[in-house]
Amino acid sequence: MRAHWAHFSHQADMGLRGTGATLAQAFEQAALALTATVTELETVAPQQAVAIECECSDPELLLVDWLNALIYEMATRHMLFSRFEITIKGGRLSAIARGEKVDRQKHAPAVEVKGATYTALKVTQREDGDWVAQCVVDI
Repeated sequence: MRAHWAHFSHQADMGLRGTGATLAQAFEQAALALTATVTELETVAPQQAVAIECECSDPELLLVDWLNALIYEMATRHMLFSRFEITIKGGRLSAIARGEKVDRQKHAPAVEVKGATYTALKVTQREDGDWVAQCVVDI
């Protein structure tokens, strides 16, 4: 066999994108995309509330912090979340995430998200006024 190089598919990553009329709404939608990576959103009841706070003056780094805080809560509380109420003021994000404990039969989790990365990281306001918040998560 002759030496060569090639590209190959690597399915350990997933891109998430949230779009909304406000920055907070875009972050909420990115969080929904995170849960939808693990299970069908419709199967997760918003029964328990968890408060989450992050702070960073850079909106892109704030997105990564937010998603990683959410991933941490999912892992340590063994929960999935389906509803988010987020406020962002001056680089400080305050959120209430609502969800329930993982039930393997009900939720049939497809993957475990390990963390949000800086790959394809972008938080921007489009010309139409809507916000887009995106990054890749390691699964």
